[in-house]
Amino acid sequence: MFRNQYDTDVTTWSPAGRLFQVEYAMEAVKQGSAAIGLRSKTHVVLGCVNKANSELSSHQKKIFKVDDHIGVAIAGLTADGRVLSRYMRNECINYSFTYESPLPVGRLVVQLADKAQQYLDVEDKRLNVPWHQVIRAKAFWYKIRGEDSWCYCALNDVKYLRLFMVCTQRSWKRPYGVGLLVAGLDESGAHLYYNCPSGNYFEYQAFAIGSRSQAAKTYLERRFESFRDASRDDLVKDALMAIRETLQGETLKSSVCTVAVVGVGEPFHILDQGTVQQMIDTFEIVAEQEGPAAEPDTDAGQEASAEPEPEQGAAAGEGVAPMDI
Repeated sequence: MFRNQYDTDVTTWSPAGRLFQVEYAMEAVKQGSAAIGLRSKTHVVLGCVNKANSELSSHQKKIFKVDDHIGVAIAGLTADGRVLSRYMRNECINYSFTYESPLPVGRLVVQLADKAQQYLDVEDKRLNVPWHQVIRAKAFWYKIRGEDSWCYCALNDVKYLRLFMVCTQRSWKRPYGVGLLVAGLDESGAHLYYNCPSGNYFEYQAFAIGSRSQAAKTYLERRFESFRDASRDDLVKDALMAIRETLQGETLKSSVCTVAVVGVGEPFHILDQGTVQQMIDTFEIVAEQEGPAAEPDTDAGQEASAEPEPEQGAAAGEGVAPMDI
């Protein structure tokens, strides 16, 4: 049932110095639908593939807005992604309420990486009192004040206590099986981070995660040098092209992908399907115009005898449309 005796819980190290359950969580990210991110000096674009379990079901949401200046795209276990995006949202709200300024992207990413190992406090560190005693005292106080929902008020207060339980160092915990591409804009510019289930995080110019993401990475590696000075529309175009690389021959449509943008003067938002489809159609027209243009040069010596040849070449060019695998 298990690969070996070292993967039964997350606290057991193998002789080779590996935590297999952490590696299994990283494998869950590779099995999820693809997510892509790329950034310039002023904008960050996130894209993902919408994958439904069947033709009768809808797809799971893979891109979440955290704040006006931050958003995330996920690959892996969607339930874990929703939990982490809600945590990030709370952190942004708390920071904004306390300091009256947006939370820096890098600080949020560090907190998210720490949460991959730390969450669910067991005691109030400020008072050094066990959490169940804190709940009891707060419930008694609210009951004296005549609060009808005194129990709920007490539990709600305890949510904001800073508590720590290391989930990768407790045998009854498990790592989060989701990878996150965090896109954001702050005073230092545009940022794109990848948060791994292992607790590591990395900043990228462009990156792709999820199933069949290697094809998208290859495309991004060929183009990344032009991303820094690219315009918003060029970034969106490259994101759609990279998404098409992961489809392996399937037709790229607005119904099978989601694109989100954040940038200078543009809060984080998800582009509607109509806008995405219009961009896809524009790119397809440009590709079709470029394809047949090169065809007459190769067959210049057969103009009279092979008149229908350009049409066949054009049809072939459409079938092998750019970035199809």
